[in-house]
Amino acid sequence: MNKHIFDEIPESKGPRVITDRGAVAHVVRPPGSHTLRPREHMVAVMLASSPGIRVTFDDHIIHEYDGDAGTISIMPANSERNVTWSSTCEKVIVTVPPQRLLELSAHEFGTRSGVLQPPPLGVIDLRALHLADMVKAELAREIPNKIYIDSLITIFGMHIVRNYTGVDISTARRKSGGGLSNRSAERVRGLLESRFASKITVGELAAVSGLSPRHFIQAFTTTFGEPPHKYVLRLRLNFAEELLVESVLSIAEIAHLSGFSDQSHLTVTMSKHRNRTPRQVRQQR
Repeated sequence: MNKHIFDEIPESKGPRVITDRGAVAHVVRPPGSHTLRPREHMVAVMLASSPGIRVTFDDHIIHEYDGDAGTISIMPANSERNVTWSSTCEKVIVTVPPQRLLELSAHEFGTRSGVLQPPPLGVIDLRALHLADMVKAELAREIPNKIYIDSLITIFGMHIVRNYTGVDISTARRKSGGGLSNRSAERVRGLLESRFASKITVGELAAVSGLSPRHFIQAFTTTFGEPPHKYVLRLRLNFAEELLVESVLSIAEIAHLSGFSDQSHLTVTMSKHRNRTPRQVRQQR
């Protein structure tokens, strides 16, 4: 039986929990290097800045980048890379078995054919950072709750399925004529999925597509079937509902993580658009 990837990381470098659905670890390591070949899909999210990271893939070409907080790195199962870091590195690592990721893909898209498409080195994913902070907080407890850890792994896995697989979920929503190009749609969707909890302007989104703000709103609505502000609101409410069901965070904390100004704002918005309050969602789990 292959060793788990965490067997290569000394326990003295941080706490970890391994469950049937995957594993998580909070790791703090001084400058160093290692070669990784995980048997499961592995996601690493930087919790603090770590400049001067060097990565070598099978092509033996050295890739260099600075790992800012929120930088996400995804390694498909059974791939290999050598990583060298020149400063202290703090990150959360999540592993998900390939079979589990296929199950999540089937649940989300009705297909098990999704293929991981790791983002370029150095990409920042703020939603992944939120989830990583939640993992770190739970691992800091004297006895981490395995049920809670399982739920975080599931939410993490779903985030990866939605944002870093080859399944194009916008195709089904796309109408003919007048919409964004496939490439622009994917760029915009990726930006919104990773930054929906923070402020993002129509101007920023339009710049990604090379359109004026007015034309962008029209093209976005044609492509996704709803205007940008409704799309973002739906992402925030979906994420809030996931946390209400899967986590033990307070409603106020969930409101903050989901991009709402406070608990009252979340309650009013959810009541208006989902016809139920956060407390009602939590009671139904």
